[in-house]
Amino acid sequence: MQILGVDIGGTGIKGAIIETETGEMLTERKRIETPKPATPEAVAATLKELVQQFEYNGPIGCGFPATIHHGVAFTAANIDSTWVNTAVDQLFTETTGCPCYVINDADAAGICEMKFGVGKDRNGVVMLLTIGTGIGSAVFINGQLHPNTELGHLVLDTKHGPQKAEHYCSERVRVEKDLGWNKFGRRFGRFLNRLEFLFNPDLFIIGGGVSKKFDRFSENFELRTEIKVAETLNQAGIIGAALNAANQIASQQQ
Repeated sequence: MQILGVDIGGTGIKGAIIETETGEMLTERKRIETPKPATPEAVAATLKELVQQFEYNGPIGCGFPATIHHGVAFTAANIDSTWVNTAVDQLFTETTGCPCYVINDADAAGICEMKFGVGKDRNGVVMLLTIGTGIGSAVFINGQLHPNTELGHLVLDTKHGPQKAEHYCSERVRVEKDLGWNKFGRRFGRFLNRLEFLFNPDLFIIGGGVSKKFDRFSENFELRTEIKVAETLNQAGIIGAALNAANQIASQQQ
């Protein structure tokens, strides 16, 4: 099935038409700056503009930076607060004129990585963590997604007092505090140790832009859990959003 996959982020809204059977991008990726402020109406209008650039009329899969419950945004940690309790599926569908299927952005990346990346055919508990402005998470149990985990909001005990993980060891924090790779690695390692203690995963998968520098900070980890770098990287959110839409359509047809 050919579906327009869209990754809605804090700085850019990116999309491409995806062949969901193979994960192949059938078009070049297009990107439009995320409007400021990123209110529901403004983002929906920008999504419509992106759809028009593709001259597309069909189902759309969207990865979105919030917990999504039955199409409704329940949180707005890194986006405009007016998104809380917004029926995102409905808003995007009405604005674009295309059926839209919205999922948490980290969950979308995880779906892609589990089908086409290092998580393929892996059973047990697999945790994908995306390191960026915040820390996104996607948890899979024997290949099935447990949605909306938001583990980046887990509170860690640090020498500076209790801190949310994404306020302690995200890429934004590394840049803003000018942390060296070793110090950043030790911080992120503490987060991984806490997840290891709480969930006993079989595999950690590290994604996000900073994963390209994995070798520069991973030597500071002390883990028993296997850890790998995501293979699908920057396109995972777009591809995974399209895959989720295809899965939702298939379930509706059963």
